[in-house]
Amino acid sequence: IFEREEKIKLFLFSMSFVGFAKAFQGSYMKSSITQIERRFDIPSSFIGVIDGSFEIGNLLVIAFVSYFGAKMHRPRLIGAGCLIMALGSFLTALPHFFQGLQILVDLLCSKEPKKGTIPSLIHCYPVAGRVWRCLSVVFALAECEKVAGSSLWVYVFLGNMLRGFGETPVMPLGLSYLDDFAKKENTAFYLAFIQTVTILGPMFGFMLGSFCAKLYVDIGAVDLDTITINHKDSRWVGAWWLGFLLTGAVMLLAGIPFWFLPRSLPKQEKSPDNKSADAQEGEQDTFITMDSSKSPPSEKQEPVTMAALAKDFLPSLRRLFSNTIYLLIILTNLVQVNGFIGLITFKPKFIEQTYGQSQSKAIFMIGILNLPAVALGIITGGFVMKRFKLNVLGAAKICIAASFFSFCLLLSQYFVHCGNIHVAGLTVSYQGEPEVSYQEQSLLSQCNSGCSCSLKHWDPVCSNNGLTYASPCLAGCQSSTGVGKELVYQNCTCVGDAHLPAANRSAVLGQCPHQDSCDHMFKIYMGLSVLGAFISACGATPGYVILLRSIQPDLKSLSLGMQTLIARTLGGIPPPIYFGALIDGTCLKWGVKRCGGRGACRLYDSNAFRSRFLGLVYGLYSLSYVLSAMLFNRLAHRHRQEAIQNQAKDMEQEAGSNVNGPAAIVKCKENLDKETTI
Repeated sequence: IFEREEKIKLFLFSMSFVGFAKAFQGSYMKSSITQIERRFDIPSSFIGVIDGSFEIGNLLVIAFVSYFGAKMHRPRLIGAGCLIMALGSFLTALPHFFQGLQILVDLLCSKEPKKGTIPSLIHCYPVAGRVWRCLSVVFALAECEKVAGSSLWVYVFLGNMLRGFGETPVMPLGLSYLDDFAKKENTAFYLAFIQTVTILGPMFGFMLGSFCAKLYVDIGAVDLDTITINHKDSRWVGAWWLGFLLTGAVMLLAGIPFWFLPRSLPKQEKSPDNKSADAQEGEQDTFITMDSSKSPPSEKQEPVTMAALAKDFLPSLRRLFSNTIYLLIILTNLVQVNGFIGLITFKPKFIEQTYGQSQSKAIFMIGILNLPAVALGIITGGFVMKRFKLNVLGAAKICIAASFFSFCLLLSQYFVHCGNIHVAGLTVSYQGEPEVSYQEQSLLSQCNSGCSCSLKHWDPVCSNNGLTYASPCLAGCQSSTGVGKELVYQNCTCVGDAHLPAANRSAVLGQCPHQDSCDHMFKIYMGLSVLGAFISACGATPGYVILLRSIQPDLKSLSLGMQTLIARTLGGIPPPIYFGALIDGTCLKWGVKRCGGRGACRLYDSNAFRSRFLGLVYGLYSLSYVLSAMLFNRLAHRHRQEAIQNQAKDMEQEAGSNVNGPAAIVKCKENLDKETTI
């Protein structure tokens, strides 16, 4: 008994650690999306395809792994999956070592740069004695493609796909293994424990992403004094590759214990004070009647052939999808996953554009505030299930209440926002009046008409009148002082023409910050977001219990695998793509690739961004709430049917006992006497 308890605890802690490592990897990938987008100069819709490659890897094998893996050595399959995920993480970081140094094509400079520095690839010359203007050096096409490394994003795509391939056996086989050999009354607590430790992974993943976002991508290879932008600039690319090396090493360690665990364990026995638990209504209740002819899992299992398993695969699928409750669970989960994936993928960018926060700060705040709230919500849901011994119907009530209140908090976030920053020619006119619509020619004005300015490049400067200009040239600046990050442009004619108070006609590097009230709005937004994350997470553990208790025991692994398959396919791949395409439609200023063509977006219309982004999330969550209500009605109907069937069985047994002799007659008489007394 002691050895059995030790092994189930070892498996529990191993599953928790691999869940942490898996979430650590996945969350770091999410936190690095914007950095990868800028490094490879691709739009948000295309980065959504790369992000969805993880689900593509899942899609290829998850149905077969979940079904056939349940009949094989599950711990070793999980260990092999961890090894594959580690290799995928290393492959994702590989492009950095093949790629050339990051070149800021948009960059404008004040004087001829030194040889051997990054800006030496950019040629600067004065235009009509007014401003130093920069044009990128013209490379031969082959050399340009080599420097740009434009096709190296394929390694990121394949590495992410390989991670998805390796992740396939972890949760379906791990959770079914734990549920098979643990006490039924401990299942909800074990699930909550695994999910709680797992949620620490995203917290550390986002914190690592925040740290790497502050480090320049070519750290150690360039002189950082030659870089004239900082981590708050929309052109900044952080050291995205560094975190993938670390997450891969952690995943490699997480898979080691599974190679030493047995194929099966003796079933945990009930404690003496819980021997009558089967007669009570509690968290282990199920809508599925156990077949007494089937023996529980044991260490001595008859060998099975692949041919026999394959023959039973399609009938098992048919049995699984004939379960109406399972179908409703799948649909509800699918819609919720769509909303969650779209929200978490682009939330750092939403915070950056709406509240003027840097990418590193946005990622850090999500990791340090939102994710601990999710962890607390998950363990709270598991504690409530165990404390009040809730059945499936009670679990459904918790899920519906959690989804409703979290949706209300999410809806309130729409009204907590900041306006667009004032960018001359983009969000406001050169006179400081709001622009009705953006056209590229609106960047030109009488104040800069003689400067021969490029309309494609983005090198923003902030003037003392509170306006941001797309470049010093478009601000009409004629001279400059200082070098590097201390550069100050002076005698800017457009600054003097603006109808806003100005102390002088100078401008400094970078965009102007949002107004002071925006910081207050951001604090309110984060408070609502944290509270909503906690309430929503309270329904996670009850949701797992509903799934596990509504499926036949022999279909448990397959049901978890198919749920993951559908969620990965329709809930993981499409959202980053259509959310990204929707966000791309709000871009006001696109960057330029070093070989020509449109690059990553530099500035969004934050009002349109908020309306489209949150509006789509609201629509998906509203649909999931409707499906949750339908699921609850179906569960209630099934519960009533089970109660009627159990009552009929009791009556049949009582009627049968009446013809079994004098003892039954005496018992019946005693019951009648009790009724008369009452």
